[in-house]
Amino acid sequence: MPKQAVLLLAHGTPETVEQIPEYLRNVTSGRPVPDHVIEEIQHRYGLIGHSPLTELTMEQARLAEAELASAGNEVRVYAGMRNWRPYIPDVVKQMRADGVEEAAVLCLAPQNSRTSVGLYRRAAQAEAGPLRIDFTDSWPSHPLLVEAFAERLRPALASLTAQVSQPVPVLFTAHSVPCRTIQTPAANEGAPRHWPGEGADPYAQEAKHTAALVAARLPELSEWYFAFQSQGASGGPWIGPTVEETLDKLAEQGAKAAVLDPIGFLCDHVEILYDIDIAFKEYAAGKGIRLERPESLNGSLTLARAIADLARSGLARLAAGR
Repeated sequence: MPKQAVLLLAHGTPETVEQIPEYLRNVTSGRPVPDHVIEEIQHRYGLIGHSPLTELTMEQARLAEAELASAGNEVRVYAGMRNWRPYIPDVVKQMRADGVEEAAVLCLAPQNSRTSVGLYRRAAQAEAGPLRIDFTDSWPSHPLLVEAFAERLRPALASLTAQVSQPVPVLFTAHSVPCRTIQTPAANEGAPRHWPGEGADPYAQEAKHTAALVAARLPELSEWYFAFQSQGASGGPWIGPTVEETLDKLAEQGAKAAVLDPIGFLCDHVEILYDIDIAFKEYAAGKGIRLERPESLNGSLTLARAIADLARSGLARLAAGR
């Protein structure tokens, strides 16, 4: 029997503010980053103290490994980062050195943007050599992923609703991406579309689909919206609507409170701890809206069960294809 393992792929984050210039060069594949962008990212990291993405990803790997073991799948779960240590190619090399012959690989970004997830796939395959890989492209509608988000959202929504004594809308979010990265070549020839249509990259539709499934798990939810957050500083348009635009509309409608639920993210990092907890909360307060968010999935055992289920399916496909 070939030795099997699981590999989880994540974005990665630097340990210190001083490492941010090198980290940003990795993110942009070596393209120059303006000094003012570097300084702004350093400022944001400084305000939150530290981005825990790497250690939380490692904890998710440990929990998934334990979940697999409890079901009789004694396999190791590795984790590699695209933009920081431990880098995906280094982890794949280590897996080969450990004698791994088959690996179920999945990206901890459930909604698939062909550009971003494609980079993860290529990074893993570039060092795979004889290591056989089953790559899960996306998993936006996995029932346990949906339930994990619902478990976190339910108490947050109930608490804020009770405190303000009126129905509270939920604003679901996912990370924005440049329009050019998710459109078909034909679409790029004309005016940019802020909501990709038929034949385009699936990311926008998958993100909104996850939100709709989570909302459906909460019958007490009276109203929900969707926006893309954390638009970057690179040139050209990014997909929207933005969080700020949506908060403006909520304020116009008289909303005094809202829950923001980032269903595109599986753990705390700068886009949650700064963008939501500092920037968006301040923006909402300026509009007279109290903004809260659920606890991030982080060490959610339901999420670990989802990851383990996806891994088992991948390992089974590898076994069936021998």
